[in-house]
Amino acid sequence: MTSSHDPYVRVRGAREHNLRNADVDIPRDTLTVFTGVSGSGKSSLAFGTIYAEAQRRYFESVAPYARRLIHQVGAPAVGEVTGLPPAVSLEQRRSAPGARSSVGTVTTLSNSLRMLFSRAGDYPQGAERLDSDAFSPNTAVGACPRCHGLGQVHRTSEELLVPDPGLSIREGAIAAWPGAWQGKNLRDVLDALGYDVDRPWRELEPADREWILFTDEQPVVTVHPVREAGRIQRPYQGTYMSARRYVMHTFADSRSATLRAKAERFLTSEPCPVCEGSRLRPEAMAVTFAGRTIARLAGLALTELADVLTAAGGDGTARVLTADLLARISTVTELGLGYLSLDRTAPTLSSGELQRLRLATQLRAGLFGVVYVLDEPSAGLHPADTEALLAVLGRLKEAGNTVFVVEHQMDVVRRADWLVDVGPLAGEHGGRVLHSGPPAGLAGVADSATRRFLFPDAPPPPREVRAPSGWLRLYGVERHNVGGVDAAFPLGVFTAVTGVSGSGKSTLAGQVLAGALADRRAAAEDREQERPVAGYARAEGLDAVDRLVQVDQRPIGRTPRSNLATYTGLFDVVRKLFAATPLARERGYRAGRFSFNVTGGRCETCQGEGFVSVELLFLPSTYAPCPDCRGARYNPETLDVTLRGLNIAQVLDLTVESAAGFFADTPAAARSLDTLLDVGLGYLRLGQPATELSGGEAQRIKLAAELQRARRGHTLYLLDEPTTGLHPADVEVLMRQLHGLVEAGSTVVVVEHDMTVVAGADWVIDLGPGGGDRGGRIVAAGPPAEVARAPESRTAGYLRAALGLA
Repeated sequence: MTSSHDPYVRVRGAREHNLRNADVDIPRDTLTVFTGVSGSGKSSLAFGTIYAEAQRRYFESVAPYARRLIHQVGAPAVGEVTGLPPAVSLEQRRSAPGARSSVGTVTTLSNSLRMLFSRAGDYPQGAERLDSDAFSPNTAVGACPRCHGLGQVHRTSEELLVPDPGLSIREGAIAAWPGAWQGKNLRDVLDALGYDVDRPWRELEPADREWILFTDEQPVVTVHPVREAGRIQRPYQGTYMSARRYVMHTFADSRSATLRAKAERFLTSEPCPVCEGSRLRPEAMAVTFAGRTIARLAGLALTELADVLTAAGGDGTARVLTADLLARISTVTELGLGYLSLDRTAPTLSSGELQRLRLATQLRAGLFGVVYVLDEPSAGLHPADTEALLAVLGRLKEAGNTVFVVEHQMDVVRRADWLVDVGPLAGEHGGRVLHSGPPAGLAGVADSATRRFLFPDAPPPPREVRAPSGWLRLYGVERHNVGGVDAAFPLGVFTAVTGVSGSGKSTLAGQVLAGALADRRAAAEDREQERPVAGYARAEGLDAVDRLVQVDQRPIGRTPRSNLATYTGLFDVVRKLFAATPLARERGYRAGRFSFNVTGGRCETCQGEGFVSVELLFLPSTYAPCPDCRGARYNPETLDVTLRGLNIAQVLDLTVESAAGFFADTPAAARSLDTLLDVGLGYLRLGQPATELSGGEAQRIKLAAELQRARRGHTLYLLDEPTTGLHPADVEVLMRQLHGLVEAGSTVVVVEHDMTVVAGADWVIDLGPGGGDRGGRIVAAGPPAEVARAPESRTAGYLRAALGLA
C-alpha cells in the first residue's frame, strides 16, 4: 500500500502497444531518461502510459460539458499507476502549424512586445493611443486591409495563365483551368457566351482576352453540350468563372495540397504594396520604440532585440515592460534559439525548435510539483547547444518538478539521475523494462542495446576517407543568413554538413544545393521553372549528377488510410497475390477488392476505417472498433479469401520482420521488405497508419522506397538530419545503408549533428560560427580529422572527441 506522499511514480501492468505487462518504479523530483531502440516501447511507457494516465485523471475533474471541448487521448492499457502528479507533455508535433503562427505567438513574446508599443511607444503628434490588439496582424483592428495581415499579395498575369498563345481555348490555351469535366464545362460556357474557342489565343481581341482571364463577373448561361455517340446530354445552366478567379479561389480555399500547389504555379508573390510587408495598418506602423517600428523589432534576431531593449531605457512603464520582455527572451536564447526572430513563421521551424520554444514558455510559467514529459528535446541540436538544454532541464527539476525525457543522445543520458531502459529490441521483441535505476547500473545489463553506447570500450578505429570523383561547386550563395558563400561538394563520397542550430546548414544543402540541381534539370528538359531560382550566382559540375533524391522527415501521409504498405508499393503486390488465389478467382475478385479505400471489399459500416465515431451528449466523440468488422476494415466475403492461412487483414497486421519470412518466395514483395529491414524498420506493421509514424520513421520509409528502385546514372542523396529519433544502434544500421549507396557510386550529403556520423564521413562542411546573423559562413571544410583542428569551428572540439583525438 503506497501513501499519498510516496516519492515514486509506480506503474504496474503496462500493456500499451508492445509493452509486456511492464512494472516500473521511478523516483519523483529527478531527471529521468527513457532509452531503447526505435520501437522498443519507451514512448509507449512515458507518453502512452504515464502521461496519458495523468491526463485522464485531470479530465476526471473537469465538468463533462467542458470535457467535450478538449482533445483526449483515452485511458491507457495499464493495471495501476500510483504516486503520479499532474503532467505536462512537450512532444515533437508532426502536424504543420498555420502560416500565421510565429516564434512570437508560440512563446507569447509578441503579446509583451505589443503591450510595450501600446503603453510606452512614441506616438505621432495628436495620435490616439492604440490598444495592443492594433499591433497584431492577426486581428481585424491591426491587420493591413489589403493583404489581411499576411504581408504578401498574390497576383497572376496573362503570361502565367496562358503559356502557349498559339493554342485555342478548346486545345487548352488556358493552362490554369482544371482538367476533366470542370475544364470542359468552362470552355462550353465560354462557347455559349459567344466567344470563339477554336481560334488561337493570340488572335482573339485584347478586350476579350482580358475579360476571359480576369473578369469578376460570373454570368450564368444555358449550355447545349455537343451530342456524343451513345450518350444523351441534356442542356444545363452553366456558371462562368474567370481563370484568375478560379486560381485565387483554389489557392485560398482548396483542402487539396495538390490542387493548391498547381494553382500556386500560376501566381507570383510580392510584398503588399500598402503595408510593404509589415502586415500592419499605417496607424500601428506610425508608432515607434527606440526609434524602430514594431515590424522592425520583430524582424531582429532575439539576441539583437535584447540588445536594443537593454539600451532603450525609458520611464517606469517602459522599464517594467522591457524587463519582462528581456527575462522572457533570455529563456529562449538560453536554449540556443537566439538566432530566431519573432516574425519567423512556425512552419519554417524544425520540430525540435518548436518543442524548445514551448519548453522556454513552460520554464517562465514557474509551475511546481509537475511531471514534464519531453520527447527528444535534443533533436536538431548541435552538441554545443545540448549543454544549454541540460541546464534548462536542471532548472525545471530544481524548481520542484519531475522531468521525464525520451532521449537517444548519450550526453543527455549520462547526465540523468535515473535511467529506464526498454527493450531489448523493437516491436514484439521489445516491451520489457530492462533497467530502472541510476545510469551506472546499466553497465551490468547484458541485454541492453544502449549499454555499449553509454559505456564505449574505445573510440572507433580510424577509417580511410574516400577520394572524390569530381566536384559540384556553387558560387555567390545568397539565401536567408547565408551570404556571399562559395561552396564545394565532393561527388562520389559521403559528406556531412555541420554547424550550430541556425548556422545555415539546411539553407545551403536543403535549399540552395537542391535548388541548383532542380534548376539544371528544368533547363535540360526545356520547361518553365515551377520554383524560384535557388540563391546562387553560378554553378559548376551540376551535369555530373543525373538524379537528386531528397529524403526529408515530412509524413508519408496525413490520414490513417496511408500506411507503410501503400507508400512502398508493397500493398499492390499483396493485393495481386490475394486476387490470384483459387477462391478469389472463383468469385471473380480482382485486386481492387482487397483495398480498404474503395467500395466492394471494404466494410461499409466503417468505410474501411476499422473504427466508428460514437457521439455522446455531453462528452466528446469517442472512437470504438467497428461493430461489424471489429477493426479488420474488410467485409466478411473479402476476409473469406486467405493466402497461406492468413486473410488480408491478418497480413496487414504482420510486422515487416514476420512478413519478410511470409513472402520470402515472392521476389516483388521480398525486395520491398528486405529494404525496410535494411533501414531498421522490421518492427513496424505493414498496415501501420502514417499518422502513427515518427518523422525519423517516415524518412527511413522514403529511403527504403528509393533503395528498392533500380538505380540509373549518378544519384545525389540529400538527407536532413537522418538520425533524428534514432537510437545509436539504429544509426549504425542506417549508416551502413548510406555508405553502401556511396560504394555503389552515388553521392550522399547529410545535414547532421550526430558526431559519430560526422566522424565517419569522407568530407565535412562546417557552417557558423554562430546562428542567425552570426552564422552563414563556411568556417571549415575538409576530411573530419582536418575540420576537428579548425580553430574557429564550434564543431571541432566535439568532432575531436568522436574521433578519439587528443
